[in-house]
Amino acid sequence: MTKNTEYLGNEGYALMGAAFEVYKEMGAGMSEEIYQESLEMELCDRGIPFSAQQTLKVYYKGRELKKRYVPDLITHDSIIVELKAVKTILPEHEQQLLNYMHVTRRAVGYLINFSTPKSVEWKRYILKEYIPSTDQT
Repeated sequence: MTKNTEYLGNEGYALMGAAFEVYKEMGAGMSEEIYQESLEMELCDRGIPFSAQQTLKVYYKGRELKKRYVPDLITHDSIIVELKAVKTILPEHEQQLLNYMHVTRRAVGYLINFSTPKSVEWKRYILKEYIPSTDQT
């Protein structure tokens, strides 16, 4: 068995290209909602598939909880995206994204912060346990 990692690259580059374009146009200091809407427009313009504010069900011992998670974006049906407009990315922002990744069993997540003075601050996370396996026989 080998790990199928082909999908980890091009989709992430496309996403970040769109995020950099939003930052170039809008700059730092806007609200998260403004960046969200702008990035959605940019993704549409680039033909990048996404769903916004998709509600995720959470389970405890097989029973559905009333509380839900709502990540900002899911692109290419495989990348969880959490947007921020904060001074700096904090551990709780990272944990929020990791929780979304665990709930959806998605291997790739991007945490993107638009409120830094010189450029977009971003981090990519990969959870190896959710990378689909392929047989090479």
